[in-house]
Amino acid sequence: MSSLSLALRDSSTMLRRNLLHARRYPSLTLNLLLTPIIMLLLFVYVFGDVMSAGMGGAADRAAYIAYVVPGILMMTIGGTVVGTAVSVSNDMTEGIIARFRTMAIHRGSVLVGHVTGSVLQSVASVTLVGAVAVAIGFRATDATALEWLAAFGLMALVALALTWIAVGMGMVSPNAEAASNNALPLVILPLISSAFVPVDAMPGWFQPFARYQPFTPAIETLRGLLLGTEIGHNGWITVAWCLALTVLGYFWSKSVFNRDPK
Repeated sequence: MSSLSLALRDSSTMLRRNLLHARRYPSLTLNLLLTPIIMLLLFVYVFGDVMSAGMGGAADRAAYIAYVVPGILMMTIGGTVVGTAVSVSNDMTEGIIARFRTMAIHRGSVLVGHVTGSVLQSVASVTLVGAVAVAIGFRATDATALEWLAAFGLMALVALALTWIAVGMGMVSPNAEAASNNALPLVILPLISSAFVPVDAMPGWFQPFARYQPFTPAIETLRGLLLGTEIGHNGWITVAWCLALTVLGYFWSKSVFNRDPK
């Protein structure tokens, strides 16, 4: 078999392994999935009228649903990849990585299996949260088929970038608890973006950080694709962030993985 065939075969084996782990231990995935659903219901039904009125219009829960759902979807991706950091950390600390190093398998397949499995889980989680959003009234009737396809592509790209960062975080963490804590910014950053309120409504000193951190342009791009709002330069900024984070996470993870065990 060629090197490419071996790499694909070993990567698919590692992907099946990670998906089986997710199926056998669903509690972590379930907890990470419930968080964005609870946030969605909380902000729509508890804060929806107040938040929409505070954004400069009349109290309109339906309008706020449309505004908040893109941010919740991005938050779902950030939460899902926390599980990846924990899973990678478990592999590193429980000795299975050392065992893989002694086997005749493609070295990169271990990381590729984690990343591919995480992206698939992120897509599934986004689909489930999106279904809940539709059930409570979210509609994107003006989005064309091409815009829907671009929206899914955008979320997959964001999931890929954040997953590589989460893999790196998991590999340098001494245990699962530390991995979860290290990946916590991936959950916190959406809270201080334009997910729940416009950046212009934030204090002036805080706006630059909220505007240019990775989640805000991604949320604004997704919002534009689904709702027809202005995207501007956010699309290109999002792609640049995703490419930079993917490259950083890839080389970081590869460097740690190839490091000789102590």
